[in-house]
Amino acid sequence: MSDNGQPIIELRDVWKRFGRLEVLRGLSLRLEPGHTTVVIGESGTGKSVLLKHLVGLLRPDGGEVYFHGRRIDTMSEIELVDVRRRFGFLFQGGALFDSLTVAENVAFPLVEHGRKPPAEIERIVEERLRMVGLDGLQARKPAQLSGGQKKRVALARAIALDPEVVLYDEPTTGLDPVRSDVINELILRLKQRLNVTGIVVTHDMTSAYKVADRIILLHEGRIVADGPPELFRTSTDPQVRRFVDGRADEKDLSALNE
Repeated sequence: MSDNGQPIIELRDVWKRFGRLEVLRGLSLRLEPGHTTVVIGESGTGKSVLLKHLVGLLRPDGGEVYFHGRRIDTMSEIELVDVRRRFGFLFQGGALFDSLTVAENVAFPLVEHGRKPPAEIERIVEERLRMVGLDGLQARKPAQLSGGQKKRVALARAIALDPEVVLYDEPTTGLDPVRSDVINELILRLKQRLNVTGIVVTHDMTSAYKVADRIILLHEGRIVADGPPELFRTSTDPQVRRFVDGRADEKDLSALNE
């Protein structure tokens, strides 16, 4: 927790449904500043929906969302601009602009917020690209990059505004184990060098164990396990073991025989 005992982010009894589908079901969560929390769970359990609630991209049907003790789920879009500026978001596919160069992609949030001269923007872009090991590729277009390089450019863009919190949505998806570990190392270094609070959504248990201070397992919109990585390594809970070991349950297997 922060020095005054407040979490940096808090969700209180958050509910969210889309039509008949209930995605979050009374979820409560307190996130500590400077820590990396990894959220795991099967597809469709609400992981990405959870991330979007943290920055007001989605609003709960019930419950409350707080950032630094201020309730944000009732804020207007204009009020949310300042809150979102303090978050970086690494989207699952990178979401780079194909028509822009690497430098222009990283500079995009700096230009959008429009408060820095061109020379300062250029310096920040170079610094951020150096942090992810890609300084010198400023003039390239995304089509000229590998999958791992695209993720790293997207990460440089996510930290361009010196965010307090970085949200990582499946940061290693589509990468081979070596490139995945490069991303894991970057997540660790950003925590150390920038003291960012990280929330990582992933299916990759190797990544989860490496970067997490805390792991949360979501199932059907609720937290069913919560603790340090060691808890998940040694857990004998069947639900935890099934996900961690990647085993289908009897219901999944019986469906194959129908």
